[in-house]
Amino acid sequence: MDIFDFDGPEAQAPSNAPEFSVTEIAQAVKRTVETTFDRVRIRGEISRPNYHRSGHLYLTLKDEKAVIDAVCWRGAVSKLSMQAEEGMEVIVTGKLTTFPGGSRYQVVIESMELAGEGALLKLLEDRRKRLMAEGLFDADRKQPIPFLPRVIGVVTSPTGAVIRDILHRVSDRFPSHVILWPVAVQGEKAAPEVAQAIRGFNALSKTGDVPRPDVLIVGRGGGSLEDLWGFNEEAVVRAVAESTIPVISAVGHETDTTLIDFVSDKRAPTPTGAAEMAVPVRADLLLGIEELGARLGRGLQRRVRLAQSDLSGLARGLGDPNRLLHERRQALDVIDQRLDRGLENAVRQQRSRLETLSAKVRHPREKLHRMAEQSASLGDRLNSASSQRVHNLRHTMQAQRFADRLHQASNRALKQHQQVLNHAQRLLDSFATSRDRLLEQGYVWVSDTDGTVLPRASAVQDGVGLKLHFLDGTVEAVAGPPKTRQDPPAPTKTSTRAKSASPNKDSGEQGSLL
Repeated sequence: MDIFDFDGPEAQAPSNAPEFSVTEIAQAVKRTVETTFDRVRIRGEISRPNYHRSGHLYLTLKDEKAVIDAVCWRGAVSKLSMQAEEGMEVIVTGKLTTFPGGSRYQVVIESMELAGEGALLKLLEDRRKRLMAEGLFDADRKQPIPFLPRVIGVVTSPTGAVIRDILHRVSDRFPSHVILWPVAVQGEKAAPEVAQAIRGFNALSKTGDVPRPDVLIVGRGGGSLEDLWGFNEEAVVRAVAESTIPVISAVGHETDTTLIDFVSDKRAPTPTGAAEMAVPVRADLLLGIEELGARLGRGLQRRVRLAQSDLSGLARGLGDPNRLLHERRQALDVIDQRLDRGLENAVRQQRSRLETLSAKVRHPREKLHRMAEQSASLGDRLNSASSQRVHNLRHTMQAQRFADRLHQASNRALKQHQQVLNHAQRLLDSFATSRDRLLEQGYVWVSDTDGTVLPRASAVQDGVGLKLHFLDGTVEAVAGPPKTRQDPPAPTKTSTRAKSASPNKDSGEQGSLL
């Protein structure tokens, strides 16, 4: 019968197998796995490590044929002795469990360690190349070790032989102040404590209670690769690289190499060698100082001998100083005698001049009398000048009063003339206005060619040129006798004047005013 044929009688037969829910099956599987694999150690290669922001670590362990998920809770992550990296072969310790929500199983990691020395070497080489690419091992970053440090800082275990060797060697060579920062040099706490110690020494103030070291020695005794692994951690390497204090690394024996040796400013084969690099030999320094002092003394002696030889040569060239002094002393005596004679002559000359001047000087009473006469004469002249001055001032004041009166009178006369002028101006304006009114009525006024007004006919002679002034202009005419005419009755007075003033157009002759 076909297995997909559900029409047969077997399809209808009831089953006695119990029924489970999905949750029940998932919980049963979880209990079985956790009970059977309560604690396991698994070796594999890390793949896709992920440090979640919650603090948990998620990764995958794999080998050639299988893959298993793994998780490390936040509390266990801080206790791991190493950081999970891609491709790292490790051995993890923990327990198996399942995740019902995803129908998968996983291992909960409690601890992690590298699987064998080969894996450690591979990890060490990869880390070295990465840090070298960042330039942490460059030679131009290294600082010089001070020649004679006042304070030496040591980062090592307080109970090991390293600190005793360093103290003994420093004391033998050049006693200096040594400050120990105790740390763990092996295990999970080694790397963070060493890095914290290096940063702590750099954080010290130069003027604080604890003196700031001039050089640091980071060291420990020899051991296996696992024992020295704390000095290969990236945190320690970066702390040494950031240090502003020169660092001497002295980790392990001469054949041991750690990453701190590449980044430190100086590498010592042993802790004792680090102490020898930190301080010079005091006895050698004293011996060198003595040798330099002896050389300086010999040089000074040679210099003094050369100076004495030069001085002797110069002295021979100068001659006898006593002879030179005698000559100068004799010259000084001659000058002294000349000075005495010169002083006597000067005194005699001044006395003679004083007597001559005394003879010329008059008696003071006579001089006072002459001065009194001069004073009296000056007093008279002063009185006369004062009187004349007063007289002049009096006349000046009278003249000033006369000038003020004259000024007032001229102002009054000026005002009167101004009033007369204003009155004449008003009359003129009135005359001009009345004249214009007469001219508007047809009257004219007559003047000769020079502009002289002719008010009467007796003043006009025949043949004289005249000007007739109208309201809107001037017309020229010539005076002549009146003519007898047989004309109609004469027009009005105004019309007759106007007609006689106009030329006779029919006769072609100039009309006569008369």
